[in-house]
Amino acid sequence: MNEYLENAENELKRVDHLVYVSLKYTRTVDVIRSAIERMIAAFDFSFHAIFEKVKKRRKNFEAPGQPRKICEVLKGLFKDDKKLIDYLDFYLLLRDLSQAKFDRREEYRRHVTMISHLDNEKAYEVNIDILYEFYDRMNQYIAYLKEEVL
Repeated sequence: MNEYLENAENELKRVDHLVYVSLKYTRTVDVIRSAIERMIAAFDFSFHAIFEKVKKRRKNFEAPGQPRKICEVLKGLFKDDKKLIDYLDFYLLLRDLSQAKFDRREEYRRHVTMISHLDNEKAYEVNIDILYEFYDRMNQYIAYLKEEVL
């Protein structure tokens, strides 16, 4: 198996522990942020795996270094693959959530929530249930990557 894909799966194992163990006992926004950052790292490793496959087909292909450029290049390479484009949009959402200013609500309780202020107008709330959905979506992405793309 591809080394980068293995690294992405290892990051998902860490996310699994953060979501189902650490968050259960600590219930802090810091754990939510850490899980989101690990998901971003898993995406980054998966992009390297995709680019490695593309480089085998196109010898003179150079992968960009910036995340938004990476997404643009991948959207161009896989413009017919709607699922992959949805996952790329999800990745950009995770990046926006991790970089945005945030507030904390109900820390140390069941309904701990990170409120990210994406724009001056929009606020995106991430609680435990949404984090579970994010984690499930990441697992689906890695499975999809193994079956369809790589």
